[in-house]
Amino acid sequence: MASTSRIFEYFVVCGLGPEIRALDGLKGFHGAEEMYMPAFIDQFPHSGHALYPPPPPQLPTCVLPAGVRIYSSRLDANDVSTYPRSYPIVLTEGDGSKIYVSCIAFRDPICEDIIEAYQIPVNSFADKCICFVSHSPCFQVLRDALEEIFVLCFSPAGCSKPLWDIISHVVSNVPLPTPGKDRVLFAIDNCLLSAETPPKEWLPHADISFQPLVQCLDVDKLIQLFTAVLLERRILLRSNKYTLLTLVSEAICHLIYPIRWQHVYIPIIFSSGVDYIDAPTPYMMGLHSGVDTSTVTMDGVVVVDLEYNRITTTEDIPPIPESEHSFLRGEILKLLQPNVVAIDYMKINLGSMGDYSLRTATKSWGQDHDFQLRLIFLRFFAQIMSGYRNFIDNALPTGFNAQAFLKKRSRATNQPVESMLMIMQFIETQGFLDYLERCNNAEEFTNNLLDKLQDATGRGQSPLAIFPSHVADPEIITIADSEIEGSEPGNRHCYKSFPANARTEEQEEKRKSILALVGGASKQVPSSPAVRISGGPKAESLSPRERAVSHAYCYAERERMVLDIKVKLQGLWLRLLRLGATEDPLSSFEYGTILALIESDAEGIGGSGFVECIREHIHSGWQCRLTDEQFIAVKELLKTAITLASSRDDVSTIRDALEVSAEMYRKDPNNVQDYVQRHLLSLSVWEELRFWDGYFEYLMENCSNKSTNYVTLVTAQLIVMATHMAGLGLPDIDSWNMIEKIAERNNLGYKQLIKLRALLTHLQQLRVGYWGVPIGKGQPLPSYSMASPRALDISDESEQPAEASVLGRSWVHSMFSRDRSLRASSFNRASDTKAGATAGKTDLAAAQKKTQTNMRILRGHTAAITALHCVTRKEVWDLVGDREDAGFFISGSTDCTVKVWDPSLRGSELRATLRGHTRTVRAISSDRGKIVSGGDDQSVIVWDKQAFKLLEELKGHDAPVTSVRMLSGERVLTASHDGTVKMWDVRTDTCVATVGRCQSAVLCMEYDDSTGILAAAGRDVLAHVWDIRSSKQMFKLQGHTKWIRSMRMTGETIITGSDDWTARVWSLTRGTCDAVLACHAGPILCVEYSPSDKGIITGSSDGLIRFWENEGGIKCVKNLTLHSASVLSISAGDHWLGIGAADNSMSLFHRPQERFGSFSNAGSKVAGWQLYRTPQKTSAVVRCIASDLDRKRICSGGRNGLLRLWDATTSI
Repeated sequence: MASTSRIFEYFVVCGLGPEIRALDGLKGFHGAEEMYMPAFIDQFPHSGHALYPPPPPQLPTCVLPAGVRIYSSRLDANDVSTYPRSYPIVLTEGDGSKIYVSCIAFRDPICEDIIEAYQIPVNSFADKCICFVSHSPCFQVLRDALEEIFVLCFSPAGCSKPLWDIISHVVSNVPLPTPGKDRVLFAIDNCLLSAETPPKEWLPHADISFQPLVQCLDVDKLIQLFTAVLLERRILLRSNKYTLLTLVSEAICHLIYPIRWQHVYIPIIFSSGVDYIDAPTPYMMGLHSGVDTSTVTMDGVVVVDLEYNRITTTEDIPPIPESEHSFLRGEILKLLQPNVVAIDYMKINLGSMGDYSLRTATKSWGQDHDFQLRLIFLRFFAQIMSGYRNFIDNALPTGFNAQAFLKKRSRATNQPVESMLMIMQFIETQGFLDYLERCNNAEEFTNNLLDKLQDATGRGQSPLAIFPSHVADPEIITIADSEIEGSEPGNRHCYKSFPANARTEEQEEKRKSILALVGGASKQVPSSPAVRISGGPKAESLSPRERAVSHAYCYAERERMVLDIKVKLQGLWLRLLRLGATEDPLSSFEYGTILALIESDAEGIGGSGFVECIREHIHSGWQCRLTDEQFIAVKELLKTAITLASSRDDVSTIRDALEVSAEMYRKDPNNVQDYVQRHLLSLSVWEELRFWDGYFEYLMENCSNKSTNYVTLVTAQLIVMATHMAGLGLPDIDSWNMIEKIAERNNLGYKQLIKLRALLTHLQQLRVGYWGVPIGKGQPLPSYSMASPRALDISDESEQPAEASVLGRSWVHSMFSRDRSLRASSFNRASDTKAGATAGKTDLAAAQKKTQTNMRILRGHTAAITALHCVTRKEVWDLVGDREDAGFFISGSTDCTVKVWDPSLRGSELRATLRGHTRTVRAISSDRGKIVSGGDDQSVIVWDKQAFKLLEELKGHDAPVTSVRMLSGERVLTASHDGTVKMWDVRTDTCVATVGRCQSAVLCMEYDDSTGILAAAGRDVLAHVWDIRSSKQMFKLQGHTKWIRSMRMTGETIITGSDDWTARVWSLTRGTCDAVLACHAGPILCVEYSPSDKGIITGSSDGLIRFWENEGGIKCVKNLTLHSASVLSISAGDHWLGIGAADNSMSLFHRPQERFGSFSNAGSKVAGWQLYRTPQKTSAVVRCIASDLDRKRICSGGRNGLLRLWDATTSI
C-alpha cells in the first residue's frame, strides 16, 4: 500500500494581489512599465486545514523571480514571449530539506475589483503563476499534472467538473507511492497519469533528465563545474531559461552523490536579490542572464554561463588528480560520443564482454543514459576515496585521519602529497564531514552504495552488481475519480481566466476592506494613487481614510518582514547547532547574523523571533543539550535579546526567554547539567517586581486546569516562579520578598506561605551546594586592576555580549533595507567604523587632517593567508648596518606555500615562492640568513633566505606546529598542538631537546635569548615558564580560566591575554600575578608592552584597544573604538604603534618625543600615543597582520588570499 503522505501538498496561485506594491517598495499602481511584487492569490488547502506546514512566504517571489508585469494584450501567436512558460524551481528550508515546485506562468486578466480600486486601465493583463508544491522530487509528475490542469482551464471544450474541485481531489487523494513497491494511477478529467519511485537500494530518486547539463557544457567544463561544487565554491549559474537553471542545479547535486550540498542552494534567485551574490559563504545560485550584475563584486565566484558553454572565475580551481580525471573524462566521452570513441571497435556481439555504455550508442537520450552518467560519477568517488574507511577515526575532531589517508594515497599512486591539493581541500569540506557523520548511522551505512561499489570492485564484480538483480512488479494503486454532488454528466465548465477559489468570509472581508480603502484614497487623492505615509511631516494633513490605507499597508508589510526574519532565524539557528566542536560559534557567520538580527530591529522582531525559534525547536522534540561552545553562543544571544526587550518593555519576549533558558543545558566537568538560565543573573529585569507580577498573571491565565481550587492554583504558579528564581540565582531574600508580596495580594494563607518558604529555601540550598553563592548582578569594573587576584569563575556573570560580526551586520542590513542604495552593498561590505571614546574621536579628527596614505594589494596566494611575518631591523642588523631584506614581509597560506615580498619593488613585490609544506602554514620566523616555517603538516622547514631554497625539514612534532622562532647559534624553537616546545639544531637537522611540555596545545610562546627564559601557554590555561639553560621548570602560573591566546615577555615581567576576557601581569622573580586587567568584553587576542613608557596595550574581540599605565598601580587611561571587529595585532616601538583588526582596518599611532613639550607634562604618559592615521578599510576578512614600524608599514593577510600593504611614508 502507498504511504499516507501525499505527492501534491499544495496548489498555489501567485500574481497581483489586492495590495499592489512595486519592486522598490512603493505602494500602488505606477504604470504598466513598472514591475510589481508578486503575492499569494489562492491556495488549496488553506494553511489552517492542511496536513503540511504552509508554503514558504518567499514562494511568490521565487516562482515569479522577475516580478509581475502589467500588459495591454494577452497571447500573441506571432510573439513567443507571450506564450505560457512551464518551469520547475527548488526551495531550501531552514533545516536543509527541499521543496519542489512546478510552475506555469502566463498572462491572465486582472480582477475587476483591483482594476477599479487602483484605476488600472480596463482589459489589462498581468503575470500569474499556478504551482504544485511538494516535498517529493517528482518533477515529471508535478509538471504533467499542472500542465493538464492548465489545458483543462483554457480548453474550448472545458472540463467536466469545476476546476477547483478537480484540484482539490488531486491534492487530497493522490498518495506518495512506496519506493520500489507501488505505482499510483490517477486521472485529471480524462488524462491518466502515473507516479512511481525507485527502490531505496538504488540511487536517490531523481525525476529529471541529465541531458540539459551535458548539452550546455562540454566534458571539460562539466568536470570543472563538478570540481567547484565538490570543493564548495561560490557557484553562480546564468541562463535565460528558468527550467535550465533548476535542472542543471539539481543534476549537479545528484552527480556529487554520496556527498550532499551543505550550503545555500537557490536554483532561481529573484532579480532584486542580486546583491546576495556577494555572500561570503559557499552557495549555488541561478540567475537569469538578463539581470545586470555589473554592480556586484564577482571575486571568487565561479560563473557558469549555460548559454555559451563558459566558466569564469578569479580563483583557480585545483584539478582532479590525473588518473581519476582521465577515467572520468574518458567514461563521459564514451557515453556522450560512443560512435567516436568506439570507431575502431569491431561491430560484433561480444555477449557479456560488451560495455554497458557502448550498448546505448544507438539510443536517444533517456533514463538509461541518466543512470549511466550517475554511475560514472559514483565510480569516480569509489576511486578517489579508495580505502577511506580505514582512516575513519572518531577520536579525532574531524572523525577522519586526513594525513594518513593522503600518505597512503601518495604511496599507492607514486605521487607527492603536495600534488593532491584538490583532495586535501575536498576532505576538509562540510560535505565530506557530513558524509562521515552519516557513515556512523547504521541505517545509512547499510545502504551506502559507495561502500558497496568499492567492495564489488575489490571482488572484480561489475558495478551493476551493487543494485538489486530483480525488482518485483509494482503494485498498481488506482485513485478513483471524484463524483461531484449535483453535477450533471453533460455539463461543461469553461473559463476565460484562471478562476478564483472560494474564499472564507474572513478572507473576503479582508480583501474588500483593503480595496475599499485603496479605492477611497484614490478618489480623494487622484494625483497620487499610492500615498506613502510613514509618520513624516505630511502625515498630520492626511484624512483618516488615507491614514487607514497607510496602516493597512504597513500592517501587511510588517507581517511580511516578520515572516522573512523568522524563516531566516530558523535556518541560522539550526546551522548554529550543527557547528563542529572545533569551530568557534562566537566568530561564526551564523552567530553574528543572529545577533545582528536581534540588535538591528527596533520592534523586537529579531529577538522575539529567535526565542520563538528555540521554543518551537524544543516542542519538536529537541533534547536541549548544548556543547560548551554552543552554550556560550546561546547564552550571549539570549542576554542580548532580553536586554533589548527590557528597553522596549517587551514582557512576552523576556518571559519566553526565561522559560527556554530553563530547558537548555550543557554538561559541566563533573557531568552535572548546567542550565543557560543560571548565566542570566546579571540582567536587571529579574530584580523588578513588576516583571514577576506580570509573569504570575500570565501563568494564571494560561494554566491548563482552571477548575482546580483557587489556593492550589495560586500556589502552583508561585512554585513555578520560585523555581525560575532559584534557577537564575536570585538572592534568597529578594526572591522571597517578591513571592510574599504576590502571595499576599492573592490572599494566600500562612500554611501555603510556610510551604513556599520551605521550598524556596530548599531550592536555594541545592543550588548553593553545587554552584556556590551567586555573584549577583554584574557591576561595572573599575579601570584599575585588582591587586590580589583570585581564579575567576568559568562563567563570569559580568560578561557582556560581544558585538555582532561585521559580516553578519552587513548581511542583515542588505537583506532587509528598504533603501535600494543601501541594498547595493553586499553581504560582506563592512560599515564604516566610528570612534566611541572621546579621546578616540579627538585623535581621529586630528588624523583626518593629514593626507591620504598609499595602499597596495599584493596578489600571489590562491587561498587564505594564515601566517604573516615582518623581517625587522633587529633580526638582520649586523656590523655593516641594515641589510636589504629588512622590511620584507613573509606570508604563509592554506595553499601550502610561503612567499617573500619586498615592498620597495613597486609592482613586482613578490621575490620568491617557497614550496615544501603539504598543509596550511601557521607560523613564520627569520634571521639574517634563514627563514623558518611551521604548519599543519607537523613539520618545520628551514629555508635559505638568499637562494630561497629548502635547507632542512625538521620532523618530530605529532600535531600541527603553532609557533616558530629563529635563535642565535643556528637554533630553532618550535611549539605545537602536541603540547611540546622543542629546540632544533639546524646544522645537524636534529632535535636537541624537548625544552617544555604543556598539558594541551601550545598557542603562544616567548623566549629571551639573553637569559634563556622560555614561556609558553595555550589550552591548558596555565602559563609555563622554564629556564632551558638549567633544564628546569621555574613556574606554572595559574589564574586564567580559559585558553591563553597571547603572551609578551619583557625583562622580569610576562603579560598574558586569555579567552576569559582578562589579561594578567606576572612577575618572573616571584612567580605571582601582579595585576589582572579586566575591562574588555571579549577574549583578549593580543597584548603588547610599550618600551618607551613601560605601558601595556591590550586588544580584544570586542574591537576595543585599551592603554594601561604602569605607575603606582596599573590602571586603564585610554579606550579606543577605532575597529569594529577583533583586534588581531598590536606592535609597539619607541615612537610608533601599529594595530590591525579582523575587519581589515588598520591604525598607526605616533608618540612624539618629549622635547616637543606638550607631552612632557605631568599627565598620563600612555595617553601620549596619538593616532597618526588610519586608511579606508575594505571588505576582506583578515586572518593575520604584521607591522614594520621602522618604515611605517602595516600588512594584512585576508581570507581571500590577498595581502593589503599600507605604506604611510609621507613626512610627519
